[in-house]
Amino acid sequence: PLERAADAYVVRRGAGRTIVAGYPWFTDWGRDTFIAMRGLCTATGRLDVAGEILRAWSGEVSEGMLPNRFPDRGDAPEFNSVDASLWYVVAVHEYLQALADSGSQAHAADRDALASAVEAVLDGYAHGTRYRIRVDDDGLLSAGEPGVQLTWMDAKVGDWVVTPRIGKPVEVQALWLNALAAADDLLPDNTRWRDLFARGSSAFASRFWNKAAGCLYDVVDVDHEPGRVDGSMRPNQIFAVGGLPRSLLPAEQARQVVDVVEQTLWTPLGLRSLSPDDSGYRPRYRGGVRDRDGAYHQGTVWPWLAGPFVEAWIRVRGGTAQAKAEA
Repeated sequence: PLERAADAYVVRRGAGRTIVAGYPWFTDWGRDTFIAMRGLCTATGRLDVAGEILRAWSGEVSEGMLPNRFPDRGDAPEFNSVDASLWYVVAVHEYLQALADSGSQAHAADRDALASAVEAVLDGYAHGTRYRIRVDDDGLLSAGEPGVQLTWMDAKVGDWVVTPRIGKPVEVQALWLNALAAADDLLPDNTRWRDLFARGSSAFASRFWNKAAGCLYDVVDVDHEPGRVDGSMRPNQIFAVGGLPRSLLPAEQARQVVDVVEQTLWTPLGLRSLSPDDSGYRPRYRGGVRDRDGAYHQGTVWPWLAGPFVEAWIRVRGGTAQAKAEA
């Protein structure tokens, strides 16, 4: 069934391949493609398909960004995503690692194309690009401006951005730091990414810890105001522990994050997008467009977050066979 699902969503784009986000209404979305291909292709050993997808997208980098959406026809690609490019870097790193683990390796030209795309992403973000996406002095990634929704919590109705999350969103930092760590393998001759990773990791550990709640802030430097924080209990913090190759927290804090997320956000179908204790919580996804989009990331459960949560849950229990069996 999984292979048939992969065949259904992996489609041709020119000489390469891509993944469509949903039939019949969506084409390919950058964020969805690079999240999904890790499970549809890399983890299932379909490395030839994974390579085709990554190579097809490698030529689409613009000012450090990959498109979040290709329109159905005619119009220019949309670049309104801070995380799609970072998911791409993570996907490239995991693909090359999977090739090595299988006793194979990418052709030199293919590896060069992927490495060039990765470097273009990091360079673009380091120097600054669209929508005020840039590296701040603390080594973390700042992003966002009014009227634009850049994270996966991207619901927008007219001019109303439901969860703008301008500043330094927590999962964006987890992706950024994992991308910098990946660059240490992909671009070993360029030590600046290693130095930036060290600086950003130190800032992340100190700036995102919400001691009172025993978990992580959802956004720091909200609206680009230094020191202003958003303590909303959301699932985005789980990516600092699971769902990405590298965990970013000390063991005790990682366990606290997982425990808090389990207690407040876990359901049998995935994680709630907002705590039921929050005044903005919307328990039902129903009604007209404005009602549905207003609830989309204000409580609605998202199954795709179950994987990162379960991985985090296992990691903080030492990755034992017993923990895996219980999970």
